[in-house]
Amino acid sequence: MTGGASFIGSTLVDALLARGASVRVVDDLSSGVLRNIQQVVDDGSVEMIQGDLREPDVSAKAVDGMDVVFHLAADHGGRGYVDLHQYACSTNLGLDAILFRSAIDADVEQVVYASSGCIYPLYLQADPGETLFLTEDMEKAPGYDPDGLYGLAKMAGELTLRAMHDEYGMKTASCRYFTVYGPRGVENHAVIAMIARAFLKQDPFYVWGSGEQIRNWTYVDDIVEGTIRSAERIDDGSAVNLGTMERVKVIDAVRMVCELAGYEPEIVKQLEMPVGPMNRVADNARAKALLDWEPGVLFADGLKRTFDWYFATKNADEVREILDFMLTGRGTPPVGSEKVGAGRGGA
Repeated sequence: MTGGASFIGSTLVDALLARGASVRVVDDLSSGVLRNIQQVVDDGSVEMIQGDLREPDVSAKAVDGMDVVFHLAADHGGRGYVDLHQYACSTNLGLDAILFRSAIDADVEQVVYASSGCIYPLYLQADPGETLFLTEDMEKAPGYDPDGLYGLAKMAGELTLRAMHDEYGMKTASCRYFTVYGPRGVENHAVIAMIARAFLKQDPFYVWGSGEQIRNWTYVDDIVEGTIRSAERIDDGSAVNLGTMERVKVIDAVRMVCELAGYEPEIVKQLEMPVGPMNRVADNARAKALLDWEPGVLFADGLKRTFDWYFATKNADEVREILDFMLTGRGTPPVGSEKVGAGRGGA
């Protein structure tokens, strides 16, 4: 598995081990953290390779002898990161191409790809007043308009995997993840950023945009289950949405988090900050049909689980030190990064 030290990847590692799989993780730890899988690495359950998959030798070593490759590695962060670091996100084009070539050369049986709702045309997602559910065939209807270079790279990855199936007979599948959250998540994604603000009892509580943006936050365990089922049931390069169909406004999620934290801060909306699409929610009918999958965790329940995990495991001084950087960055904050975001980032 690539990117197996990330919050989604490490949760997938746990699920695969529970099913008796032999697991190799390749991660450069630029965003993922070794502590997420430290125990299973130390006890020998998981083979760990630290390296950059954009290096062909690392990529070749990653897939050597593997039957199935779950490819989750990517240069990616939250909304602030993908909007403000377009070049960094563009490097996923090269990363995916090198990894896929290595998989072909190694006669890997199957590649399961972590794609994204970012492949969908932005112009379809502009009106929060519309009850919109994105179906898999809307990726190009009537013209491509993915969400920045991150979305473009994910689209290219999907198209490449279809070609690999058609031309090489390799089993491939693409899982379009929608706004994943849960334990082990980090502060550059909206739900964890909200919880971090509440953890610090920030007042005022800053929210990016109007707060009217609609999302379908999907709990990490549901994403992992859908990913494994995709490996078991899709082999022709098809893409499938993995996302709940709950439509939640950002501002409503903020209020839920503050209620859990037991305080009522002043909410300040920052219209000048990155907000992404105004209306992004998956239709998961294809996942139900192909995978017999649907989300099992309602947002209110998953939010409470994530809130409890964060409050039980985090140190306020450490969160305060990294939060401004994490709102627009990824990985370990550089020296002097405390001024990034000027203390005003939000969900």
